[in-house]
Amino acid sequence: MSERELFGLALGLASPWQVKALEFSAERRQLDITLDFEAGSRFPCPVCGDACGVHDTEKRTWRHLNFFQHETYLHARQPRVQCPEHQVKTVEVPWARPGAGFTLLFEALVMVLAQSGMTPNAIGRLVGEYDTLIWRMLKHYVEEARSRVDQSEVTQVGVDETSRAKGHKYVTIFMDLPESQVMFATEGKDAATLESFKTDLTGHGGKAEQVEEFCLDMSPAFESGIDAQFPQAHKTFDKFHLMKGMNQAVDKVRREEQKEQPALKGSKYVWLTNEENQSERQKALFETLRGLDLKTHRAHRLKGVFQNIFICDPADGEGMLKQWYYWATHSRLEPIIEFARTVKRHWEGVVRWFDSKISNGLLEGMNSLIQAAKARSRGFRNVNNFITMIYLVGGKLRFHLPDILPLTHTK
Repeated sequence: MSERELFGLALGLASPWQVKALEFSAERRQLDITLDFEAGSRFPCPVCGDACGVHDTEKRTWRHLNFFQHETYLHARQPRVQCPEHQVKTVEVPWARPGAGFTLLFEALVMVLAQSGMTPNAIGRLVGEYDTLIWRMLKHYVEEARSRVDQSEVTQVGVDETSRAKGHKYVTIFMDLPESQVMFATEGKDAATLESFKTDLTGHGGKAEQVEEFCLDMSPAFESGIDAQFPQAHKTFDKFHLMKGMNQAVDKVRREEQKEQPALKGSKYVWLTNEENQSERQKALFETLRGLDLKTHRAHRLKGVFQNIFICDPADGEGMLKQWYYWATHSRLEPIIEFARTVKRHWEGVVRWFDSKISNGLLEGMNSLIQAAKARSRGFRNVNNFITMIYLVGGKLRFHLPDILPLTHTK
């Protein structure tokens, strides 16, 4: 078997394509492979598929996977065929997508590296290309994969915002809760994001009237957006955000009382950490402080009762919440009273949890992964790059790419 035949097999070439020439330069650390087709070859018309004769050709070059440590390029005359019905059309080559300057295998390598957590900057340094080209490649495959996503069965959606950059710049994320999958991400965190989500949902086969449940924090913007775009959907206020509000109220009591009770100094996480998760030092300090007649301790007890409501029998949930509301509003602890009134204003969405049992815990975990990706990249040049990375991290997208390793499955 000749070298040209060997490289033809390695490239997966089929008739009429063949390796015409190989040129290796140790000085330039580069391998150039020239491909060509047999004289008189006919190619299918890209529109109708009929076999047509070659009208003319255009010389093209594609970057391929490295040959060991040497950059490799494919060179070929890309034919244009003369179709009787559709006139002159450019034929697609089997080793690259239309308009791309890289082979499919090269792009497959880039996508695998990106999905493994490597940043586009790091990928660019590894393969010797500008990160702008890497981003362009990632966006193409993300958009192509998203175009094939079927959202016709979506019924439960979680919505939350994540920070994009300093200066109150946010992106809102919508997640299919049963599938643990990011469905849509868009700039901003206002009511208009719900309209954008509705448009995207219907564009992927979903129906707005089919969405039964939304899980969200107590954002007025999200509430009004859901009411306008998904009026039939129930709203469940995320219990993790509720507990965050409860913790903030407890800590506010502590900070106010600390002015008169120096013993509370440095005890913030004693009150915010669940007792079963406290360190030995925190447990010892808690035992010392609970013996004092502290407002903070009373606030902490109310927090414990509030937390236990969400692990009780759902049939008893609303009744227990009513009892807690009475105790909280009569506690003479202003931060606790303020939080209780917030719960009252959002009562329907709070008690909805006892029926829906949905939460944004998945979104909180996804937000951590997204922020970790942002930290690795040291931020993103623009919001479109950030959204592309969100889909790579959480979109569970299926990319149509060839395998580059025996254990790599990207199809």
